[in-house]
Amino acid sequence: MHFKHPEILYFLFLLIVPVLVHLFQLRRFKKEYFTNVRFLKALSIQTRKSSKIKKWLLLACRLLLIAFIILAFAQPFFESKDSKNASNEMYIILDNSFSMQAKGKKGELLKRAVQELLEETPESANFSLLTNNENYWNTDIKTIRSELQNLKYSAVPFQLDNILAKVKAHKSAFKKDIVIITDAVGLTANQLKNIGTDNIPYFIIPKAEQKNNVSIDSVFIRQTLDNFYELSINTTNYSDDFKPISVALYNQNKLAAKTIINFKNKKETINFTIPKQAFHGYVSIEDNDLTYDNKLFFSISKIKKTNIISIGTPEKNNFLSRIYTNDEFNYGSFTLNALDYNSIEKQDAIILNELDEIPQALQTTLKSFVNKGGNLIVIPSETASIPNLNTFLKQFGSTQFQSLETNEKLITKINFSHPLFAGVFESKTNNFQYPKTKKEFTVSDTSPAVLNFEDQSPFLTGIRNAVSSVYVFSAPINISNSNFQQSPLIVPVFYKMALSQLNNGINANIIGNSSSYLVSVLLSKDEILTVKNQEEQFIPVQQLLNNKVQLFFNDYPEKAGNYTIYDSKNPIENISFNYPRTESNLDQVNDNLLSDYKTSDSIATIFDTLQTSRTDNQIWKWFIIFALLFLALEMAVIKFMK
Repeated sequence: MHFKHPEILYFLFLLIVPVLVHLFQLRRFKKEYFTNVRFLKALSIQTRKSSKIKKWLLLACRLLLIAFIILAFAQPFFESKDSKNASNEMYIILDNSFSMQAKGKKGELLKRAVQELLEETPESANFSLLTNNENYWNTDIKTIRSELQNLKYSAVPFQLDNILAKVKAHKSAFKKDIVIITDAVGLTANQLKNIGTDNIPYFIIPKAEQKNNVSIDSVFIRQTLDNFYELSINTTNYSDDFKPISVALYNQNKLAAKTIINFKNKKETINFTIPKQAFHGYVSIEDNDLTYDNKLFFSISKIKKTNIISIGTPEKNNFLSRIYTNDEFNYGSFTLNALDYNSIEKQDAIILNELDEIPQALQTTLKSFVNKGGNLIVIPSETASIPNLNTFLKQFGSTQFQSLETNEKLITKINFSHPLFAGVFESKTNNFQYPKTKKEFTVSDTSPAVLNFEDQSPFLTGIRNAVSSVYVFSAPINISNSNFQQSPLIVPVFYKMALSQLNNGINANIIGNSSSYLVSVLLSKDEILTVKNQEEQFIPVQQLLNNKVQLFFNDYPEKAGNYTIYDSKNPIENISFNYPRTESNLDQVNDNLLSDYKTSDSIATIFDTLQTSRTDNQIWKWFIIFALLFLALEMAVIKFMK
């Protein structure tokens, strides 16, 4: 037994008071003589015996009364089983990712979890609430009732390790109880590493009754015709019941086309043909399960001619004029001596076609050109100065030329997953006539190759940065050294290399993607670009790059949709944003992952468990009851005992 106020026990010395009163209480008697002395002596002896018993009973009652009152004020208690953690702080982690849209027995998982928090959390409980995108520190249920009732689904995926890092960084002198409410979709063992031994985690795992779902994953231009775009829509069916799904295409909120997907496999691609003009809309499906992935917003900008120049001898530049035609490109061919350096910053792409030497002034200008969003294509000359070429390429990456070899090699491998070939090939194929080279340089490089020789050495390498790309060939491709110009690969390779990120087909950004976006606009230092639609408006982080602006969106916007980039009140360009599709598969749950952790059915159970195991058994009330009992007993002795 323990005492909350043990210092009060010193008052037990007061027990000596009734003892002293009992011992020193003196009473005087007067002698009276009667004729029957023998009878009086017997009566006197009987009276004295009953009086002594009464006095001892009163003394005992008073001693016990005072003792129990003093003990009651000292507040005795029996210590709880988990008393060491009674002062722990509580942190509630609530998963509000899109997978929590799934329906359980009592409705959507997130809405049910919020309702349970509002109903079952004690009003006196102090805690911190963390969601995927919001933090509420040291609060209570009354304070954040409104925020919980208006809690929205977050485009930020549920990353338990990141949230636990925030909890860990929140300094406190006490241990922490962590309650994690999540459906565990996408939860991995790596995300549990930040759970320390001092922190006690409790998991509440709401279960979805139906895990069926159909999502729209991506959209791309499958083929560009003279007057039309052929769009391809990739979809995934995360169920075993392949029902037909209605798909609709909207441009400027007007229905443009509609069809039905008949799933034969989990992944299906459907095609739409639309006029070759600007597009600002979305594709949608009718699916009653998760709703966040039922729409994919995208934009196609008005066709802009790409500005491109090649620097080299006219006879070696002739093949480029057949690729970069006037309907899509503003193409110019220049010799090194006739080049106007001032025109370089106006280009979208530049080709260095078999230059023997790259002047230092041109190197400096091209480095600035690449850093500001321009694509650069380098085709080496067999008589090139290797040190000069390596010094130039060192500014962009690790590509370095070594010796020139005279071994004939076949170009046999295509890296279909490289971004350069996105939307170029319908399927992977190795059945084509392999182009070859007679002479080629040995190249050391850590960047991914676009095309490889038969010995796996790189023929074409792509070096990408945030705003542009540098493509480097390892061999001259003039007709005397290679038949690459006669290969079917020549057109898609050079066509895609010339396209900058400003004019690269479909615009369908992912919210939370760290990559930047280039806008072709000339701004003064005091001007800024704004992104907005009818529901949301924000100013992205931006950097001026001569006649371009580089935008960084980070976690904005909060809601997927079609937006427009404005310079003041002037619309510059349309842009679209979508939620990441990381939550679409509801089967991404490892049931054995949380076997070593405490799990519970509800937040009420956790609060009851913690209160029961950490609440001391207060027994001072019993001492008050006994004190009153002895007080009543004392009164009874005084009144009824003679």
